[in-house]
Amino acid sequence: MKVIVETEKKTRIDKYLSEHTEYSRSLIQKMIENDTVYVNDILIDTSSYQVKENDVVDLTEDFVEETSIQPENIPLDIVFEDENVLVINKPSGMVVHPGSGNLSGTLANALLYYTKELSNQNGTMRPGIVHRIDKDTSGLLLVAKNNKAHEILSEDFKEKKVHRKYIALVTGILPHDHIKIDAPIGRDEKNRKKMAVTDKNSKHAITHVNVLKRFSSYTLVECVLETGRTHQIRVHLSYIGYPVFNDPLYGKEVIPHFGQFLHSSEITFQEPITKEMYHFKADLPKEFKNFLDSLEENEKNEKQK
Repeated sequence: MKVIVETEKKTRIDKYLSEHTEYSRSLIQKMIENDTVYVNDILIDTSSYQVKENDVVDLTEDFVEETSIQPENIPLDIVFEDENVLVINKPSGMVVHPGSGNLSGTLANALLYYTKELSNQNGTMRPGIVHRIDKDTSGLLLVAKNNKAHEILSEDFKEKKVHRKYIALVTGILPHDHIKIDAPIGRDEKNRKKMAVTDKNSKHAITHVNVLKRFSSYTLVECVLETGRTHQIRVHLSYIGYPVFNDPLYGKEVIPHFGQFLHSSEITFQEPITKEMYHFKADLPKEFKNFLDSLEENEKNEKQK
């Protein structure tokens, strides 16, 4: 969505857009926080930015107005729950929160059906949502049941006190056992639905990759995030030439009926109120595990020939 600024005086971008689009001011601020607002092709990172006449504002992401979403009876795999937090094992294929044209079937809809005790710090469209993983990424996700817990967890994420590990199957045989990928990530200039390693309008991003097992055409790896950028693991692995297998956006080969082979396998965090430390693991989805089993079987058959 593009907006041409028509005002002779400089005005805060969040104020101007709230007056000239269907979006609320608070939602505009969240869009800016999520790196989805550009002025004259330059990423805007503050809501206090002053727009001027003839500026071209580009709202690149699928956002919706802050309307109430409906609770839906969708099964949840709850790994842990207390009075302040939930740890959910999200299936591949489930969107975390609603977006444009996608108001149902999300984790947020399921959470609203499960409990009324959810933070509203991120607005009505993201009840309890502290952080996200991609639609077709499976695995562990933290949810805040009240605003105090949400506030503390958000700060813990910023200060890198929450530790996450991912398991990924990549295309190709990774030659090094350990890799540190230190490459900035920003919006892809040619395709705004994608992220890319770029020096333009980007943010610092670091991913640590450890090889778990090599197959004849694939490598199973563990990824540890030092930062948390959009699509970070998928972008970084594609950048070094070993994309996540079955990734429709950044990969080389795609099989139907399952998303990218990327799984949020472990999370370590301090309970925001009680201050107790927790560590949880989630097994690979059956589709992921079955594919690995087939690779193991193929390796075994090759050795027996």
